[in-house]
Amino acid sequence: MIAPTMMISKKKLLALGLSANNGVHYQLSPEELVEQTILSGEGVRNNTGALCIRTGEFTGRSPKDKFIVKDSVTENSVDWNNFNIPIEEKYFHQLQKKMLDYLGQKEEIWIRDAYACADPTYRLNIRVINENPWSNLFAYNMFLRPAESELENFEPDWHIIQAPGFKADPAVDGTRQHNFALISFTHKTILIGGTGYTGEMKKGIFSVLNYILPHDKQVLSMHCSANMGCDGDVAVFFGLSGTGKTTLSADPNRKLIGDDEHGWTDTSVFNFEGGCYAKTIDLSEDREPEIFHAIRPGALVENIEFFQGNHQIDFSSKAITENTRVSYPLDFISNAMEPSIGGLPKNIFFLTCDAYGVLPPISKLTPGQAMYQFISGYTAKVAGTEAGVTEPKSTFSACFGAPFMPLHPGKYAEMLGEKMKKHAVNVWMINTGWSGGPYGIGSRMKLSYTRASITAVLKGELDGAEYKSHPVFGMLIPTACPGIPTEILNPRSTWADTAAYDAKSKDLAIQFVKNFEKYASGVNKEILQAAPKI
Repeated sequence: MIAPTMMISKKKLLALGLSANNGVHYQLSPEELVEQTILSGEGVRNNTGALCIRTGEFTGRSPKDKFIVKDSVTENSVDWNNFNIPIEEKYFHQLQKKMLDYLGQKEEIWIRDAYACADPTYRLNIRVINENPWSNLFAYNMFLRPAESELENFEPDWHIIQAPGFKADPAVDGTRQHNFALISFTHKTILIGGTGYTGEMKKGIFSVLNYILPHDKQVLSMHCSANMGCDGDVAVFFGLSGTGKTTLSADPNRKLIGDDEHGWTDTSVFNFEGGCYAKTIDLSEDREPEIFHAIRPGALVENIEFFQGNHQIDFSSKAITENTRVSYPLDFISNAMEPSIGGLPKNIFFLTCDAYGVLPPISKLTPGQAMYQFISGYTAKVAGTEAGVTEPKSTFSACFGAPFMPLHPGKYAEMLGEKMKKHAVNVWMINTGWSGGPYGIGSRMKLSYTRASITAVLKGELDGAEYKSHPVFGMLIPTACPGIPTEILNPRSTWADTAAYDAKSKDLAIQFVKNFEKYASGVNKEILQAAPKI
């Protein structure tokens, strides 16, 4: 056994309800955690030195098994829905005791002190307790890392207790099945059991911050990437999976603030995390060089397959899951900001992959339209991305991150609108999807055109442009944009059958309106008036 470099006191363990008889590994280095994982037979190194593991039964989040304790703190503030599922407080206490008893019987456990939020004003100290070393490596990579001098007097604001081997009994523990992720805002604890998928830890803290920051601190929390230019101008990118958020925010000419989770204060945009958790399916050095080269010693790669006969990763393999992932510290990215805090945003981009070919490649949104589109969180999946999907299928995810938003989406949207107006921020919609017709008829928007439109915005080349309103959705479409053929800017003119375009546009608008019905009672008049005109 590798001896821990530091010790956590028995008094602190007993205060948690843990046995003081475990072999406790506190604050181990990545090298030690990798070595322990390999010695236990739970992982292997690939040909570039990254640790490769399998998360077991679950290779992604399980949204139907994520619960929030419904008590006096949350009863009237959480937006209870299919993502924010209530559970009684008695089950929290019951599961916490069972988990601690389970961990107390283990010969070894791993504990790490870390924090979230790069802005020290909003720092959230976290103590993570893990059943295995590779989960603790994930916590090292993804949360911010305190200096050694800070550890002696470290006091956690929140705890994460994660035990993949512990299974709940749904008949007595109030869960749906044996796996669960449970948040108590009163007891400031996240319990994760029955699943080895590491992303549950990351998204658990993100959900916590999405409650605390807007509700208590008046800071807008955002599921987005962000970067900053050499003159200090910050750009923010929202988008669901497959829309190009990671690709488009990774700009060699701009500093990366972060790739997934941020807060927006009156003076800055700051990263919540200390690392990146990137998809690796079909990863290539040409398309994603920063991510490709981050797969090195210290990185944790999940659920991949090797080419036969060696330890080279087959990034095209979906044998285990399409959701193959790698986590690594932010400083693995060559142009990452340190600390990861930028100024106020000047431009915000909503990225959508519109497989219907209805939306323009670039358009500008009014504050009302921005709030409406923010709550809608639209993209469209195409055939082949999911079993049974044979034609484009609309996907709406409020605030581009519905599973992690404990408050009503209207709260986040109104904060966005207020900040847009206060700081004169431009919001743009970028369609990375189809042009000239829907999927199967039209063609995918060239990445070079998408990059050109974003570059034009960042350079201010559209500040004095002439715009025309979309007749149904209302967004402003520039009549010219550097780097993009003029004929594709207006999507209707790219269709051979304009009547078919009008019908498809109306159909998509109806889908927007129908999706928005569930939010209408919790938003203001300005947002409601920004709905598509049918």
